[in-house]
Amino acid sequence: MTGTSRGAAEMTAAMTISGTIGWFVIVSRQPVLDVVFWRCLFGAVTLAAACAAMGLLRPGVLSGRQVLLAALGGIAVVLNWLLLFGAYGRSSITVATTVYNTQPFMLVGLGMLLFRERPSVAKLQWLALAFGGVLLLAKAAPDAARGGSNYGIGILMALGAAFFYALAAIVAKALTGVAPILIVLVQTLVGASILAPLAHLTTLPTGGATWAALITLGAVHTGVVFILLYGALQKLPTPLAGALSFVYSLVAIGVDVTAFGRRLHPLQIFGAAAILLAAAGTTLGWTPLRRPGPHPSGRPVD
Repeated sequence: MTGTSRGAAEMTAAMTISGTIGWFVIVSRQPVLDVVFWRCLFGAVTLAAACAAMGLLRPGVLSGRQVLLAALGGIAVVLNWLLLFGAYGRSSITVATTVYNTQPFMLVGLGMLLFRERPSVAKLQWLALAFGGVLLLAKAAPDAARGGSNYGIGILMALGAAFFYALAAIVAKALTGVAPILIVLVQTLVGASILAPLAHLTTLPTGGATWAALITLGAVHTGVVFILLYGALQKLPTPLAGALSFVYSLVAIGVDVTAFGRRLHPLQIFGAAAILLAAAGTTLGWTPLRRPGPHPSGRPVD
């Protein structure tokens, strides 16, 4: 197996596993805050073991500034998970995951705000399409929502989750040269520390199925997935990695349909398709409205 083939297999496995997160969150039947705490705790244990095996836990491996930046990223990651998991129960896994795919546009917006970056015309066109998709999903609330106004709140929470994910990504850019797996270890440790006083630790979860779901969310969806993802990104060209990342959304939608019998109404389908197409176009660098170029002979193209 070539390096690219192995990287593609690792990326596909990571995204497939990630697509099942919503199912484990829901079947755990725990408050979202508790779910995120246990995910951070079990994820930190798994990542610490992996970092130790890779020799990354040496004294002085991180400077004080790097630890502080990673900790700030950890706060953003925790808020991202809290909002996304909360959105599942309000709007459905499918809708929340689809809206969450507005992450690339959050990065564009933060780049404009923080670094005075000027987005290309193509990115602005994709942004307009994604915005239209979100509006279509919001308009579909009367047909789709089983919890009334909770549906709109779910969409807002998914947008908030995408924002904090983008914020964590911006912080991670400032940590160039630091092993990503080490960054996530710091983030999960920070998350567990912040949430420990707020989690319901005096009344621990009961039942083997609940504990299995919580341990899986931490050890597998955080630890194993990130190890696979880290390995894959080292082997894959960026366009292929970006394309394979959409396996996550497809699996999540499949899980929602299969496990919970959710079905999208026509308006929702159009909205979801618009968001996913725009996210793919931005990630892969497509040009939505390309002007016809000159014909090799000099004649205009019809």
